Amino acid sequence: MTTSAETDGLNHPAIRRLVNAANELPIEDRITLLKALVPEIAREISPRDFSGIIKELGLKGDRFYDALKNPGTGRASRRVMGERDLEGR
Repeated sequence: MTTSAETDGLNHPAIRRLVNAANELPIEDRITLLKALVPEIAREISPRDFSGIIKELGLKGDRFYDALKNPGTGRASRRVMGERDLEGR
């Protein structure tokens, strides 16, 4: 779930269990779960921060598809910017 020292603390066992359990659900249910989380997340952060999270999710998907198209090439050769690029890491 995490790929850097900056986010290593996010690899919490309880979160991992939730993610693993959610990934056992059919895709339709996982999409519903994702949509169900949106209102409370949006309620607790600013519209600007929420927009940023949505962009990060899109970027995560773009990078995943790019990695699938280019197996074994590593992050340095990918064509899609990642969070590290945007953050200057």
